[in-house]
Amino acid sequence: MDNLLSIITFTPLVAALILGVFLRGEDPAAQKNAKWLALIATTATFLISLFVLFGFDPSNPGFQFVEDREWLLGLRYKMGVDGISILFVMLTTFLMPLTIAACWNVTTRVKEYMIAFLVLETLMIGVFTALDLVLFYLFFEGGLIPMFLIIGIWGGKDRIYATFKFFLYTFLGSVLMLVAMVAMFVDAGTTDIPTLLAHQFSAGDIVIGGKTIVGGMQTLLWLAFFASFAVKMPMWPVHTWLPDAHVQAPTAGSVVLAAILLKMGGYGFLRFSLPMFPVASDIWAPLVFWLSAIAVVYTSLVALAQSDMKKLIAYSSVAHMGFVTMGIFAANQQGLDGAIFQMISHGFISGALFLCVGVIYDRMHTREIDAYGGLVNRMPAYAFVFMLFTLANVGLPGTSGFVGEFLTLAAVFQVNTWVAAVACTGVILSAGYALWLYRRVVFGDLIKESLRAIKDMTTRERAIFVPLVAMTLLLGVYPALVTDITGPSVEALLSNYQTALVEAEAAMRLARN
Repeated sequence: MDNLLSIITFTPLVAALILGVFLRGEDPAAQKNAKWLALIATTATFLISLFVLFGFDPSNPGFQFVEDREWLLGLRYKMGVDGISILFVMLTTFLMPLTIAACWNVTTRVKEYMIAFLVLETLMIGVFTALDLVLFYLFFEGGLIPMFLIIGIWGGKDRIYATFKFFLYTFLGSVLMLVAMVAMFVDAGTTDIPTLLAHQFSAGDIVIGGKTIVGGMQTLLWLAFFASFAVKMPMWPVHTWLPDAHVQAPTAGSVVLAAILLKMGGYGFLRFSLPMFPVASDIWAPLVFWLSAIAVVYTSLVALAQSDMKKLIAYSSVAHMGFVTMGIFAANQQGLDGAIFQMISHGFISGALFLCVGVIYDRMHTREIDAYGGLVNRMPAYAFVFMLFTLANVGLPGTSGFVGEFLTLAAVFQVNTWVAAVACTGVILSAGYALWLYRRVVFGDLIKESLRAIKDMTTRERAIFVPLVAMTLLLGVYPALVTDITGPSVEALLSNYQTALVEAEAAMRLARN
C-alpha cells in the first residue's frame, strides 16, 4: 500500500478528531467510550504498523515505503523508514495501547486526556517517519504541546513549574536547531533528508570574530543540533527538567516521556549529527564521551539519595541514556547497534518501571519509598513483575537491558578505555539504587497498618505487563530480532561516515599544501 506510513501516522489523529467532535458529556458512559475509542485506535495503529514491519526488507539499507508529494508553499510531504527508524515506529505503536490501558482509572476530563495522547502518538510517529527537514521539525516541536498539557492539567501539585521547565528547556534548544536547518537549506538548496545525507557540508576551518572554528560549518551545525538533541535525551548537565517532569506527570505521561520521547534525541544523533556532520562528530566525540560518562556516574549517585520512586527511576533514565550517546559517538558497529538496542530495550523497561510505580500509587496515592515495605506479603504477582524489570534495569544477562549496555561498553572500550572504565562503575551503582529501591518497597515485614488491605494487581494490570515482560525476555535471549533489522542501515551509515572522514582529511592536507 502506497500510503501505509501516512495511515499509521494519522490514524490516532483521526480518532482524536472523532473524540473531539462527536463525544459529549462527562458522565461515566462517555468517559468509558472515550477510553475504548482511544484503545481501539492505538491498537489498530499497532496492527497496521505490523504490515510495515513484515513488508520491510532488512537487507536494503535505504528508505522504504517512501511517500513523496507536493505539500504547500513549495514544501514536500515526504515520509519513509529505514532499518533504524522502523524500530522506533514499532516501539511507539506497541507501547501506546498499553499506555491507554494504564489510564483506565482516570476520571478527570477523560475525553481531553485521551485526545492529548492520540495527538501525541501521531506527532511521535511523524518524527521517526519524516524525510523532510520542515516536516521533521513540525513533528519534533509539535510533540511539546500535548505533553505540556498532559503534565500541566493532569499532573501533580507542582505541575505548572515542571511543565514550563520542560517546555522552555526543550524549546530553547530546538530554536538553535531551526536556525541550523535554515543554514542547511541555504547551503544545499533542499530540505530533503536523503539528499542532505549525501551532501557534503564544509568542514574547513573558518575564522569568526578573530577565532578559528575547527570543522567550520559542520561544527556550527553540529553544535546547533546538539543543543536540541542533548536536552531531549537528556544529557548531563541539561537533564534537570526530566526528574521534575516525571514526578509531576501522571503515570501514562511518564511512560511515554521515558519510553519514547527521550529516544528522539538519540534518533536525531543517528539521523542528522553522525551522517550529515561526520567531521564535527569526530572532533566533538571526546566531549560527548565525558559528558556521558559523568551522566552515568553522577545521576546514579543522585538516584541513590532519592526518596521518591519516580524521581529515582527518572535519574536512572538519564544514566541509561548516557550509554546510548557513548555508543553512538563511538562510531563503530557495536556502538551503533548497542545504542539502538539500548534505546528500544529502555523503552520497554523504563515504561514498565513507571507502570509499576503507578500500580501502587493508584492504591496508596504516594510515591514515597518510606511509605511502603513488605508488599511481597500482599502482592506476590506485583513483586515478581517489579523484580523482573528491576533486574532488567540493572542489566541482568538474559534480559534486554544486558545486551545494550554490554555492546555500548565494548564499543567505547575500543575507542577510549578511560571513559569505558568510568562508565562501568555506573553498572555497579545501578545495581545499588535499583536493588535498594526494590528491597525497601517489596521485602521485609508488613508493619505499616495502611498496607494491610492493599490488593494485588488486577487482571487489566497483569494484561498490560504481559507484553512488556515478553519483549524484555525475548530481546534478552534473541537480540538478533533488533540487530538483523538495524545491521545493513548501520553498516551503510558507518561506511559513509568513514568515507567522509577520509575525504575531509585528504582535502585538508591538500589545502595545507
